[in-house]
Amino acid sequence: MADPHLSYPEAIVVGLLQGVTELFPVSSLGHGVLIPALIGGRWARDLNLTADKSPYLTFLVAVHVATAIALVVFFRRDWARIVVGLAISLRDRKITTPDQRLAWLLMVATVPVGLAGLALEHAVRTSLGKPVPASVFLILNGVVLATVERLRRRADAPGGRRGPVPVGAPPGHRGRGQVYAATGYRGASEGRGVSAGHGHDDQAAVASDHRLAGQSWAQGLLIGAAQILALLPGISRSGSTIAAGLLRGLPHEDAARFAFLLATPVIAAAGLLKLPELAGPTGHGILGQVLAGSLVAGIAAYLSLRFLTRYFETRTLNPFAVYCVVAGIVSLAWTTLA
Repeated sequence: MADPHLSYPEAIVVGLLQGVTELFPVSSLGHGVLIPALIGGRWARDLNLTADKSPYLTFLVAVHVATAIALVVFFRRDWARIVVGLAISLRDRKITTPDQRLAWLLMVATVPVGLAGLALEHAVRTSLGKPVPASVFLILNGVVLATVERLRRRADAPGGRRGPVPVGAPPGHRGRGQVYAATGYRGASEGRGVSAGHGHDDQAAVASDHRLAGQSWAQGLLIGAAQILALLPGISRSGSTIAAGLLRGLPHEDAARFAFLLATPVIAAAGLLKLPELAGPTGHGILGQVLAGSLVAGIAAYLSLRFLTRYFETRTLNPFAVYCVVAGIVSLAWTTLA
């Protein structure tokens, strides 16, 4: 059998797939495993995560970096505020503004998935990066999304027991109240209904960042830790973090925004860690395909962000839940009965 290789059509299709599914709550890794298996033939051979010395994983790492770049570009004003806030906080050795608090909150929330990824990524990928497990986890992903939405509706219903809503600084609250006073923070309920992620609406973005900065450290850590589930092919990173945010009382638009901000350093770090492999044997002969796939992935990710930040202003995870369950069942039947 010839050495595994990547064609340009494969690279472009996978790049498009990665750019969309990494941010939609439907699992990019699950689709990266299932689509080649469903197509079969050369695609199943070339795009095999578990194959020895396969360039597919190296390619996926590269297009992940393109997705991270799209996230940074889309949220560039927010990341500028966050990075400046972190620098000032380090200089002054204290946290006095929402931007500074959000910067540290994102760092703290990223620690669990970073450690888990270093320890478990290879073992999980080689043992579960196959069509049947990916199909099962995709179904489970859909069930979790639907269940979270149902629990959220019950909590929001009159008389329902709503979970913690830690955003905002109640009157007389110590510590965090000083953080918001420094920037004229208006409270958790104000600014709702306006997208916090369009990129051109700075006021809405700042308001959302301030609401997110009002979370407790424990809550930020818990929501960030939900990304660990995305190590399982078929479980979505954004879906896990959005669901965790909803369960903790965040509105859909803030939960989605926090998920996208959290995903940026994780995706970028994972990609940059493995990117040097492109200079080794696994990257030989695929640099052109990597560039083509990365370009498509970056554009697709940016457009996906524009859609999703508007979508979650008024809509829920339910359509994605239905898609995951149906796609998982079809994939499971196809790969086990074919």
